[in-house]
Amino acid sequence: MQLSVIILNYNVRYFLELCVLSVQSALESIDGEIIVIDNNSSDDSCAMMKQRFPNVKLIQNKENIGFPKGNNIGVAQAQGEYICILNPDTVVAEDTFIKIINFVTSRAVEKNDLGIVGCKLIDGAGNFLPESKRGVPTPWVAFTKITALYKLVSKTRIFGKYYAEHLNENQTGKVDILVGAFMFMRRDLYLELDGFDEDCFMYSDDIDMSYRILQKGKSNYYFHDTTVIHYKGESTIKDETYLKRFQEAMNYFYKKHFRVPQLFSFFMKMGIVFFSLVKMFQGKPKIRTVLKSYQLYSANEKLAEKLALVLQKKVLFHDLKTEKMVISSSVKSIIGTEVILDNEFIPFKDCIAILESSRNKGFTFKIIPKTANFLIGSNNSNERGEIIEIE
Repeated sequence: MQLSVIILNYNVRYFLELCVLSVQSALESIDGEIIVIDNNSSDDSCAMMKQRFPNVKLIQNKENIGFPKGNNIGVAQAQGEYICILNPDTVVAEDTFIKIINFVTSRAVEKNDLGIVGCKLIDGAGNFLPESKRGVPTPWVAFTKITALYKLVSKTRIFGKYYAEHLNENQTGKVDILVGAFMFMRRDLYLELDGFDEDCFMYSDDIDMSYRILQKGKSNYYFHDTTVIHYKGESTIKDETYLKRFQEAMNYFYKKHFRVPQLFSFFMKMGIVFFSLVKMFQGKPKIRTVLKSYQLYSANEKLAEKLALVLQKKVLFHDLKTEKMVISSSVKSIIGTEVILDNEFIPFKDCIAILESSRNKGFTFKIIPKTANFLIGSNNSNERGEIIEIE
């Protein structure tokens, strides 16, 4: 088997359904498998998986055992030569895995040099997520982050390491750290490392994994030529528990990998508090734009009528039987417009491309997954997404 996709889920039933649908489409021409591990969700994630995807391997844990152990359990049952650790609040394109497999088997990457491959991640509004590629958070890199030096001279190798800004988002190349939302690697390398460090509950586990691979003399790669949506706000509710665990995780990483003087250690603790507070405040919802109109791109006119009843607003129907999938300039000029993409007629790759090309245009997006009865989306990376049931 060529590829095993490992998806660890916790209480994101609708995002999981969308994710698995996209992965199934991406595996159609690949000898692959999907393994979903559920960390004792209290929603109906498992019931949905059994009904909607009976052929997908489902592992049901009796408690929330965390990100590292949950993924390790999944990989232990994987059969693929390669694995992809994938968040459940992601959407991959139909050719995502094909492109990455072609990349890792090309001359651009030596087999013995291959560590982890990450890709371009965008949020639900099409904005690039800079954590798609990062540097090792050494004391110096943390200092440049805290003092905002990385913003002042971010393109230099000295100051721009926090988000690996020696590469822009449209350049493929070597980076130090990749985010756990999407990690593609050889299964035997994952097993050689004994997987994720299970002493990390979450938040520093992907940094630790990436760093240990560098220590083995391997190279991690950011691959720009495929884009994946990461509805990042669904991954974590940023509350006091989040703050405490993030502090513990970063402190664990520094103790494990860096020996620093006592004064520097104090400095790093202050840095951890700073990062945690910034992340927590970033997680607070922004003021929402009042939606004035909806634009549905589909070939199902009855769906437009149904949505108008559910949304209690007029829904302008763009018939894909007669129109091209182009968001017109008139739509782009209307602030408070939400574009609804019917995945029954619009491939995931096109949905992703539309989001990416239309970012910062003043409107929002939702996707209707194929054969599903809900709309789903997120307007930015710092708040929970929204699900609207159609019937």
